[in-house]
Amino acid sequence: MLLRMLKRTTCVSRSLFTDANNSQISAVGALVKEKASVEEQNILTDTFGRYHTYLRISLTERCNLRCQYCMPEEGVTLTKKEKLLTTDEIVYLAELFVKQGVRKIRLTGGEPTVRRDIVDIVGALKKIKDLESVLMTTNGLMLTRQLVALQRAGLDGLNISLDTLQSQRYNQITRRKGWERVMAGIDLALQLEYDPVKINCVVMRGFNEDEVCSFVELTKEKNVDVRFIEYMPFSGNKWNDGKMVSFSEMLQIIRKQWPDFEPLPNGPNDTSKAYHVPGFKGRVGFITSMSEHFCGTCNRLRITADGNLKVCLFGNSEISLRDAIRSKCSEDDLLAMIGAAVRRKKKQHAGGTELDGCSDVVKAQSRKLLNLQKQDFQKYFFSDTNIPPLFVSDTQMSQLLSHNLSVVTESRKQFLLLPCTLSIMCNARLLTRQTHRAQPSVFSCRFCSSGAQSGSLTHVDRTGRAKMVDVGSKAVTERTATAQAKVFVGPELMKLVQENGLKKGDVLSIARLAGIVGAKQTSSLIPLCHNISLSSVAVDIELDSALNCVIITGTAKCRGRTGVEMEALTAVSVSALTVYDMCKAVSHDIVISEIMLLAKSGGTRGDFHRT
Repeated sequence: MLLRMLKRTTCVSRSLFTDANNSQISAVGALVKEKASVEEQNILTDTFGRYHTYLRISLTERCNLRCQYCMPEEGVTLTKKEKLLTTDEIVYLAELFVKQGVRKIRLTGGEPTVRRDIVDIVGALKKIKDLESVLMTTNGLMLTRQLVALQRAGLDGLNISLDTLQSQRYNQITRRKGWERVMAGIDLALQLEYDPVKINCVVMRGFNEDEVCSFVELTKEKNVDVRFIEYMPFSGNKWNDGKMVSFSEMLQIIRKQWPDFEPLPNGPNDTSKAYHVPGFKGRVGFITSMSEHFCGTCNRLRITADGNLKVCLFGNSEISLRDAIRSKCSEDDLLAMIGAAVRRKKKQHAGGTELDGCSDVVKAQSRKLLNLQKQDFQKYFFSDTNIPPLFVSDTQMSQLLSHNLSVVTESRKQFLLLPCTLSIMCNARLLTRQTHRAQPSVFSCRFCSSGAQSGSLTHVDRTGRAKMVDVGSKAVTERTATAQAKVFVGPELMKLVQENGLKKGDVLSIARLAGIVGAKQTSSLIPLCHNISLSSVAVDIELDSALNCVIITGTAKCRGRTGVEMEALTAVSVSALTVYDMCKAVSHDIVISEIMLLAKSGGTRGDFHRT
C-alpha cells in the first residue's frame, strides 16, 4: 500500500553497494563522508574517473529499414507515442546535461529523420549555451530531402550507415530498397562540405566481408571516414560469434592490398581506431566493441526514445527520466537520479563479477550455517516437546530470517509464520512456542501503553482520539536521524542484484532514489507527521553476500522544531519495498526485516544511539 501511494505521489518509477561496515555507527560515519565526496564530484563522473561529456539521444524507435543485424524482419513492438519524449522534454534534458558538462550531443534512432520535428529539434539544441556540437546518425534515405534544412538549423556532422556498395546486397541486408538514395545523400553531404562524412559499416561474415577493400577504395577520391564496426549482439538479430569479423582480421585483409595501410593518432575518448592509405583523401576507422573494447575511456551516455537513461549500450540498467519529468521532479532530484546511475556504471561491459572466484567457498559456508539454523528453527517452532521461549540477538534473528521461509514452506499445511511479526516479537521478548502453534492466520498481538512505562503517547488525547502534536513552542535545533532496514532476498536474487541482471533495471540505484523521495513524502504517507523542510536525505545500500541480505541505511537532517526519525524510517522502508518490487518477478521469497532507528540527535529528549 505504501509503495503504491509512493508511485502516485513521487517521481520515481522503474529505475535507483558499498563495502560492508563492521558496526552500525561506523556505517553512519562512512555515509556522511560518501555524501560529502559525491557532492564535490561532478555527477557525470563515475567511480572509475570517467567524465561523460557525450550524450546520445534517441528520437524515435521507428525505422524505415529492417537491417538483419539490428531488427527482426517483422519489426518490433513500438512504444505508444504518448510515452515517447516530446520535443520540449528532449531539449530540457539536453540543457540539464549540458549544464553538467556535456559538450556533444548525437541524435539517433531508430531512424531520427522519420521524426517530423527533427529540424526543429536540431535548431533548439543549437541554441543551448556551451553545447559545442550537434551530430546525427542516419541511414541516409531521407538526406536528399532534409540535409539542407538540417544544415541551416545547425547540424554539425553526420554519420551515415551503409553496409554495402552493391545495390542488390543492400536490399538483402536492409530488406528494403534505397541504396541509390543513400549514395546520393553521401554526395550531397560532401557538396555541403561536411568534413568528413562518416560512413558506418557493420562487417558480417557471409554478408559483406568481401567488400572491406571496396570501402577502403572509396576513401581514395572522397573525403569520407569509413568506420568498420564489429558485428555486435542485439536482441532480435540472432547474434553468434561466427558472424563477427574481428578488427585484426579486417586489418589483414586490407594490408594484403595496401601494405602501407598505417594508423593515425587517436583522441583520448575516440571509439574508432583511425587508419589511412597514404595519399587517399579519406581515412578508415575500426570500432572494436567486441574484440578490443574501449570501456576504459568511455565518455558516453544514452537516452532512449521513451526517456530512459542508459549508462552503457550493453547494459540493461535504465532509469526513467521521462517519468521523473512528468511527475514534476525537481532539477535537484533529476540530477540525483542521473548521478546515481552514472556512479553505478560498470568498469566494462563484458566483465565478470568480483565474487566469481570465491562464490563456491561462500556458498559452502552459508550452507553449513543454514543447516544448523534450519534444524534449530524446526526444533523450536514445529516440535511437540515443551520448549521454553526463545530469545535471540538481532544478528541471530537476521540469520534465521534469511532462510526461514523455506522451513515454513515444508510445514505450510500445519503452520503459518510471518517472519516480520516473528522479528518484532522476538526482539520484544513476547515470543512463545504456543503463539506459533495456533491455527493458521491466528497471529494477533496487541501492544498497549501501561502505567509502568515512563512517558505517554503524545499523539493521543485523553479520550483516545488521534491528534497532531503542537511543536510551535519547541526550540529550533539541528536534528539528525539514521535508520536501517534489511531485505533478505536469497542466493539467486542476490547474484542478480550484484550483477545488475534484473530485467526491471538497476535495483540499488532505484531503491536509493525511492528512499530519498519517500522521506520527502513522509507527512503525506503518515497522517500525524509534520511537514518538515529537510536539509538533507541520504540512503546508502550495502550487500551482505553471506546472508543474502540487502542492508539499507537512511539518514535525514533538518533544522527545525521536531525530529526526523520518521523521515529516516520512511526512507529505508520505501527503499526496502522498492527492492521487493524490483525483485518480485524472480521470486516472492523475500523478507523485509529489522526496520529500526539506529541513532538520533537534537531535541529536548536528548540523543539516542542503538548499541
